[in-house]
Amino acid sequence: MTTATKQRYHFDQVGSYLRPQALKDARAAFAVGEITKEALVQVQHDEIHDLVHHQHEVGLKDVTDGEFARSWWHLDFLWGLNGVERYVQEDSYAFHGEKTRTDNVRLTGKIAFNPNHDFFADFEYLKSVAPEGTEPKTTIPAPTLLFRDGRSDRALDFYDTWEDYLDDLAAAYHDTLQHYYDLGSRYVQLDDTTWAFLISKLNEFSDNPAERAKAKYEKIAEESVYVINKALDGLPDDFKISTHICRGNYKSTYLFEGGYAPVAKYLGDLHYDTYFLEYDDIRSGDFEPLPAIWNNREDVTIVLGLVTSKSPKLESATDIKQRLSDAATLVPLDNLALSTQCGFASTEEGNALTPDEQWAKLKFIKQIADEVWG
Repeated sequence: MTTATKQRYHFDQVGSYLRPQALKDARAAFAVGEITKEALVQVQHDEIHDLVHHQHEVGLKDVTDGEFARSWWHLDFLWGLNGVERYVQEDSYAFHGEKTRTDNVRLTGKIAFNPNHDFFADFEYLKSVAPEGTEPKTTIPAPTLLFRDGRSDRALDFYDTWEDYLDDLAAAYHDTLQHYYDLGSRYVQLDDTTWAFLISKLNEFSDNPAERAKAKYEKIAEESVYVINKALDGLPDDFKISTHICRGNYKSTYLFEGGYAPVAKYLGDLHYDTYFLEYDDIRSGDFEPLPAIWNNREDVTIVLGLVTSKSPKLESATDIKQRLSDAATLVPLDNLALSTQCGFASTEEGNALTPDEQWAKLKFIKQIADEVWG
């Protein structure tokens, strides 16, 4: 993939936003049958319309629908693929200090692209209300999310080999991305917690003689590179695909910790145009892995998430600019950008801050980006 025709934004945002109370009320009413699906969608559309204009006003050049039409950052999309089903598992996801709901996804047959996926209609509405001069961006989970939490345990019930399953998964994503392009999309982001999961596991075995256990996670990393690149290769040259490497984001808590070093070489082999990397606290490690991730690709952008979306407190602008300067000793400044480390509401529950504090964070980032990059 070449990125010669793709726009680079030095001020960008991961994608999700706090759900307005009117939207929460509408979703609750729909869940108990008090309003129709059409009424719910109308509320979603009204709130997305206001959201994209607010994003434009704060200075963002790309706008998302805030993930307002979904409950989870990942599961709603996965449920919409062919060959999967939604189910309720026994255990929830154990974040630090919080437990989530118990929804999950599993295979019911061969996985495939769904041309009638609800997310396509969501994109078409976003495109219709995106203010002039902005680019609509869609966020979906990376295919690697199906490698964990038992989601692919049934694969060999439907496939002769594991490799056949990986090829179908890559094809389902490739066709999904191509369909987004055909609808007019030029910027899609694949959100991915698998790399943070692998960081935690590879760190666990870094000084451990259990080489077989370590090899298991290295194999997941290698298969992740294979599937992602096969999904991305052959897409149009002017189609920008980014990824967000997430450590978990639920009610201002997290799942994983550890620096990028154990997976940097794999990330550097991925054919993404833009990487959103979390760097808002000590859990993320230092900047030393950045050159391996950038991998001397002149058109790759690394978006440093130096501002937290988990709390309302504003960081020191001086400290943020110093950290950008430090990173620029390893990767050219023009290949860097700035954002929050994650979205503000990866699930509909949202993080522990108010809408006003959310917008203050983005105005703060815009001010710094203007001072650093002009």
